Amino acid sequence: MSKDIKVALVTGGNRGIGYELVKQLALKGFKVILASRDPEMGHEAAQKLKESNLDVSFLVMDVDNQESIRQAAITVNEQYERLDVLINNAGVYLDENEKLLTIEPSILEGTMTTNFFGAYHVIRSFIPIMEKHGYGRIINVSSEYGAIGEMSYQGVGAYKLSKLALNGLTQLLAAEINGDIKINAVCPGWVSTNMGGPSAPRTPKQAADSILWLATIGPEGHSGRFFRDGKQIPW
Repeated sequence: MSKDIKVALVTGGNRGIGYELVKQLALKGFKVILASRDPEMGHEAAQKLKESNLDVSFLVMDVDNQESIRQAAITVNEQYERLDVLINNAGVYLDENEKLLTIEPSILEGTMTTNFFGAYHVIRSFIPIMEKHGYGRIINVSSEYGAIGEMSYQGVGAYKLSKLALNGLTQLLAAEINGDIKINAVCPGWVSTNMGGPSAPRTPKQAADSILWLATIGPEGHSGRFFRDGKQIPW
């Protein structure tokens, strides 16, 4: 593969914001890997984009399963030998406006498994591919619900804690990673998707546009920061 062609991978890429991220990256000339845990839905989504002459391939990866992540990283390394952009988009929103102490513990555990540990294991498995070339852009799709100030208000506690942890992971890894590898978190806002619901004011395209600028920042760009609409917001 030509060294001029950059490779991007998007988790949870079969629908919503993830699908739009895959589409927009491909339109920008990236070779894009659409990762999804659902083989049927993932293949169908990738095929639809291919029919528009976009360079998209499908990869089965369940971010809740460490072995699935490990195998996916092996596949990417063998087939592409590089990974320039990694977007941790896969996520769940399982709790409603209940108190954290009264929800089923399994809701908190499941939320943390996907939203925090999923992103952690994906980064841990794929970053060696970036380190081989000394270059990479990692984007964690977070939420303003994960800001420390939000912890003063009750409700959606499992989701808030998972995004708070994801934001902390972003900062910690930015301090550890060497080379021209940037890692940032971004809030896409309230988006009209299966998770956000039909009343949300933002479209998936608007959300993707607010995220994708971080995929192409230069070596002077920020790392370990939290953004919304291109502006840094408090942790």
